Amino acid sequence: ASKKTRRLLDKSKTFHVTCGVTICIFSVLHVAAHLVNALNFSENYNEDFLALNAANYRGEDPRKLLFATVPGLTGVIMVLVLFLMCTASTYAIRVSNYDIFWYTHNLFFVFYMLLMLHVSGGVLKYQTNLEEHPPGCFNPNKTLQQNTTTPKAFEEPFPDYTTEPFPEDLPVPEPSTQNNFIRICSKEPKFQSHFPETWFWISGPLCLYCVERLYRYIRSNKPVTITSVISHPSNVLEVRMMKDDFKARAGQYVILHCPRVSALESHPFTLTMCPTDTKATFGVHLKVVGDWTERFRDLLLLHSNQDTEILPIFQQRRYPNVHLVSPTSQSSHVSLQGCRAGGTSLYLMLCSHDSMSDGWKFYKLRRLYFIWVCRDIESFRWFADLLCMLHNKLWQENRPDYINIQLYLSQADGIQKIIGEKYQALNSRLLIGRPRWKLLFDEIAKCNRRKTVGVFCCGPNKISKILHKLSNSSNSYGTRFEYNKESFS
Repeated sequence: ASKKTRRLLDKSKTFHVTCGVTICIFSVLHVAAHLVNALNFSENYNEDFLALNAANYRGEDPRKLLFATVPGLTGVIMVLVLFLMCTASTYAIRVSNYDIFWYTHNLFFVFYMLLMLHVSGGVLKYQTNLEEHPPGCFNPNKTLQQNTTTPKAFEEPFPDYTTEPFPEDLPVPEPSTQNNFIRICSKEPKFQSHFPETWFWISGPLCLYCVERLYRYIRSNKPVTITSVISHPSNVLEVRMMKDDFKARAGQYVILHCPRVSALESHPFTLTMCPTDTKATFGVHLKVVGDWTERFRDLLLLHSNQDTEILPIFQQRRYPNVHLVSPTSQSSHVSLQGCRAGGTSLYLMLCSHDSMSDGWKFYKLRRLYFIWVCRDIESFRWFADLLCMLHNKLWQENRPDYINIQLYLSQADGIQKIIGEKYQALNSRLLIGRPRWKLLFDEIAKCNRRKTVGVFCCGPNKISKILHKLSNSSNSYGTRFEYNKESFS
């Protein structure tokens, strides 16, 4: 049950996107309907029930209803805010300039405030005196008050209506004839605006959001101490930190916030080093791919444009203050990994095995299939040292088959750069092309009959869909695959 719950929570981002798309679709329908309403309020001005009119007179410019009233003006601003949020949420904007996405997405608070004001204009009304003035009744006094010609049938006072039995010698009128009698009422209809109820539906989620933000602030109030920064090849940066009473497990991630980089912006990073009983240091690896990571790197390193070597470069300096939210869980217990360059969870899995002697006794993996797909040879370089070190350690422990490493290179240029004496162990494991996933799953299922194999993917959605489909498909060996994907939801 707990695994299913965690997987369901991993879908929170998908649920969020679905809700956003649904809001956009129904907002378009809502706006279109109100544009038609603005024309109807102007052209079909009701002379009989003046209180029901949104327009002040017949033929009033509909643009005044849109820009000179509280419902109209707040609606226009909400449409503009929603348009900015939707367009800035596209993949192209998020990749090119994440700041635009981040700041426009936080306009949701303005959107909800306007939404609560949107219904305060009193356009929607209901009748309060239905008993004195039932729908469809006629009030003759209204005609006299308006100085109009009164029908002769209503010039004399109306006698009190009394119910008498219908004469037995006359035929009973048809129902249609009975319905033609006019009901008389003596009072005018009274209308009152609906009490706004939007706050009732919005206040709950907003309160939860504020509580969550306050909880984050309390947990991240104390800055962490950056002990060292290591610059790896392929624009990969490793940040090692310490914090009092910090506890974490493999597979969890933290949310980093650096005020000197951005006052509001923060990002999640998978922990690649967790504290143990004998070592309080923890760390993350981050790929420098955007403006936030570039500015963060510039603050951490002495020279952001310096050449990197295969071996890490240690930088010692006064580091900026960094705040983080305590670790959050994600699916992490795996046996098979389909991944790409920059897969920090994969790094953690191998590091955790290398650190078992420091308290990582809870891992019960029988075998680890490590599949890594990259476009170019440079993407392997920052990971090559750890792979070789782990390979040599397993050979010394007489467990060479514990981990099955398969490296796939999409482009063959420069393959000789990683193959040498230092990386001889990776020579036979470096393949050209892409994995044949179906054959790979069949081979693993054959070697693990009637067992459960965890699949963990850290990579693009295209590979994720393939692995997810293969994990859910049946096989003749009785092997069950449990699919997990790195998620920061």
